[in-house]
Amino acid sequence: MSSTELRRTALDALHRSLGATMTDFAGWDMPLRYGSERDEHNAVRTKAGLFDLSHMGEITVTGPQASRFLDHALVGNIGTVKTGRARYTMICREDGGILDDLIVYRLDDTEGGFPQYLVVANASNAQVVLDALVERSAGFDAEVRDDRDAYALLAVQGPESSGILQSLTDTDLEGLKYYAGQPGTVAGVPALVARTGYTGEDGFELFVKPEHAVELWQALTKAGEEAGLVPCGLSCRDTLRLEAGMPLYGNELSASLTPFDAGFGRVVKFEKEGDFVGRAALAEAAARAERTPPRTLVGLVAEGRRVPRAGYAVVAGGEVIGEVTSGAPSPTLGRPIAMAYVDGAYAEPGTAGVGVDIRGSHEPYEVVALPFYKRQK
Repeated sequence: MSSTELRRTALDALHRSLGATMTDFAGWDMPLRYGSERDEHNAVRTKAGLFDLSHMGEITVTGPQASRFLDHALVGNIGTVKTGRARYTMICREDGGILDDLIVYRLDDTEGGFPQYLVVANASNAQVVLDALVERSAGFDAEVRDDRDAYALLAVQGPESSGILQSLTDTDLEGLKYYAGQPGTVAGVPALVARTGYTGEDGFELFVKPEHAVELWQALTKAGEEAGLVPCGLSCRDTLRLEAGMPLYGNELSASLTPFDAGFGRVVKFEKEGDFVGRAALAEAAARAERTPPRTLVGLVAEGRRVPRAGYAVVAGGEVIGEVTSGAPSPTLGRPIAMAYVDGAYAEPGTAGVGVDIRGSHEPYEVVALPFYKRQK
């Protein structure tokens, strides 16, 4: 494969047969939409959607010191994650900048009785995270394995997802907690069945071998027909996560921000034993945030119809007070919305006089608390 050729998931031919509009995403040829992204978005909010997320980066960590190693390499307290559970965390540089946000699953121990973890990185950062983990594993009795080609990843999201999936699996979904994952079978296919999600809805992720991806997609499609399940692309995934106030690396998170700058200081666990990469810089960042609070990530809802985009200036009283990180029309709210970092004085919901500079015109926006949308449980 040439360096310019896009990678394709095991479901590539199936996406094309469904008429998907494909796009380059982090070096992968991925479905952007199959028809109307608004219809796909609304299906996830009201019924269910089926996603191919096989571009995500899976990295397996095993060995006698796997737990200690991950506690050193990441900012979270990974050693306390129980088997069958998952944790949201971050990997930072020595200077505290965020390299990526991650989900780490504690799998069943290996046959040798050693801890085993599945680290899931964003597609755009998978190689960076892999390289960092390999480098940081020096001196630890732990193995870091690139398993990106070992998995296809399907996700079923939406209020009907549990019923659809339960008809195909022996896993007790009622007993599967949020941020958990356990081995099972789905439509006869061995899978890691996880419950995390990036849409604001209940839903499940299914890690399977690539050769099983097509039959699993087809089984889920058939099982979800009556419930209104539709195939969904990355476009509606972005509006869904935006409504749910969930950060996207490259937009809300970056190497120029520490977790404390981004409002995610809670993921940094200074109380864990031993040193970890970035500890000193992050302690300084935490103290700095106490003294001088950084810009705050807020929600903005348009009073008009013009859509803000990442990089647009947020203004008040003729001054620039922040910057939009993500913006799009919200199918659920029926108005354009955005996430933005703004100066603390303007971060309170309801703050008057805030606008977004859209091509020289200061469009009025209401400051609101995140998330924009929260599902009824």
